[in-house]
Amino acid sequence: MQGTVRTLIASIVAVGTSPVSAAQAQDVRQGRELAREVCASCHEIRPGQSRSPIATAPSFQRIAETPGMTAAALNVWLTVHEHPTMPMIKLSRDEVRNVSAYILSLNR
Repeated sequence: MQGTVRTLIASIVAVGTSPVSAAQAQDVRQGRELAREVCASCHEIRPGQSRSPIATAPSFQRIAETPGMTAAALNVWLTVHEHPTMPMIKLSRDEVRNVSAYILSLNR
């Protein structure tokens, strides 16, 4: 199953779907708020934060700057991932879209 998820993410990244530039500012704002509530206990969620609270958890900016990263790839990851050290958090479709928009807004 893990191979299937990786293949799916690789396929989505390869297609090159549009990045967060199409996301509205409200999506980004709502995503930032949700990240503070749900993700900040493990991840560095904003630039300038000293580091991720859990050393192995990548910062959101690092995720955003991953070559080929797209909203579609993040949406898949946040919906069907099987990462052994990440808790299974159930987010609604809108929450996933908003967190993805926020993460991708950090790509400088």
